[in-house]
Amino acid sequence: MRLTVDGREVYAYSGGKPFDPALRCVVFIHGAMHDQSVLSLESRYFAHHGHAVLALNLPGHGRSAGPALPSAEALADWVLSVLAAAGVERCALVGHSMGSLIALESAARLGDRATRLVMVGTAFPMKVSAALLDAAVNEPQRAIDTCNVLSHSTLAPKPSNPGPGTWPFGANRALMRRLQAGYAAAGHGNLFHHDFGLCDRYAGAMEAAARVRCPVLFILGDKDAMTPPKGAQALAQALRAQVVRLPVGHALMSEAPNGVVEALRGFLMTPAATGAQRAAA
Repeated sequence: MRLTVDGREVYAYSGGKPFDPALRCVVFIHGAMHDQSVLSLESRYFAHHGHAVLALNLPGHGRSAGPALPSAEALADWVLSVLAAAGVERCALVGHSMGSLIALESAARLGDRATRLVMVGTAFPMKVSAALLDAAVNEPQRAIDTCNVLSHSTLAPKPSNPGPGTWPFGANRALMRRLQAGYAAAGHGNLFHHDFGLCDRYAGAMEAAARVRCPVLFILGDKDAMTPPKGAQALAQALRAQVVRLPVGHALMSEAPNGVVEALRGFLMTPAATGAQRAAA
């Protein structure tokens, strides 16, 4: 599905079904150096189970025109513009890593129009080591390799998503390298440094959390070296979030695809509480 926002083309995967804004909508937001493909299993599941799905490519990522936007706040404003262009009034938001920060800011802006918020592989603050940011500038391919190692709990996870014969570790590395090269070729610069710098700078989570009115779920990896579960505790408490923990690393969707889908299904396929009901909880 292709939309136009602020004069630029936006690509959103609808899960293999025609997009129908009259259905309950789930918006999926990928993380740093990713595109909608990392959420393909989740988006297809909900599209084929009675939901409208928008698995977004953020600006400058995948098939959406660049350049990338400078902050989680700016990207949340962009998400609301995408929803308006697609004719969506209310939606659930699911974000992974950097995308979880964008989903949080989007839910804060939507108020009662956000029916659910799911933050996958999240933490606050989402600080990035100075060494990795330096490598992102001077040795981006090494930075990608380092990030890829830290994102997985093993170098050889079992074939999972999208199917047998797939090597999730190698697929993630290839995706990150392709996005980095494409962004540079378009004349926009260094996508790795942009995305990880955005995560490192973000400071507004607690203020955004105070404005969220919908139920919240965290899905965390027990072996996550990028956003360790302990880094999510304060934000989870502020949001009164349910927490599901899986025995994997930061790449939860590829290392534990069934676990992620099960957690999403149990949380998203129940009647939404109103803001007043949540405030009274």
